[in-house]
Amino acid sequence: MERIASFSVDHNVLTPGLYISRRDANVTTYDMRFKKPNTGDLLSNAEMHSCEHIMATLLRNSQHKDAIVYFGPMGCQTGFYFLFDNEKMTDAEAIELLRDTVKKGAIFDEPMPGKSPIECGNYINLDVKLANDCLSFYANIIESWRVDDLQYPKA
Repeated sequence: MERIASFSVDHNVLTPGLYISRRDANVTTYDMRFKKPNTGDLLSNAEMHSCEHIMATLLRNSQHKDAIVYFGPMGCQTGFYFLFDNEKMTDAEAIELLRDTVKKGAIFDEPMPGKSPIECGNYINLDVKLANDCLSFYANIIESWRVDDLQYPKA
């Protein structure tokens, strides 16, 4: 069986940041790594879910909403995947969009988007303050991130 690309990343040297995970035709996948892998320091289910609701809402209401393909959590609980149409948005624009969106999420003070049993199958564990804290931490990590920084670190 063919080994998938994400299993080829050396998680022992991977640090929080923003990386190109893959490019498939016109879709680019970013690895938004919030936590250092293999440390046991994972995002909680509530942190992941809360960040997901706020980030997805802000991204899909941004000026680049037509370029957004997907935003969602990693199964390993260390971050998120962000997929975008690279014919509609460049890497530089994607970094700026994420930087801006994460900053907005860090100070988001409105009711949690999608926090009802009609809108979400697990609306109970959503918390704006948890998302604010988590996104504030990540905003500091990617504050000066550039296109040249999008490559995974080597061992």
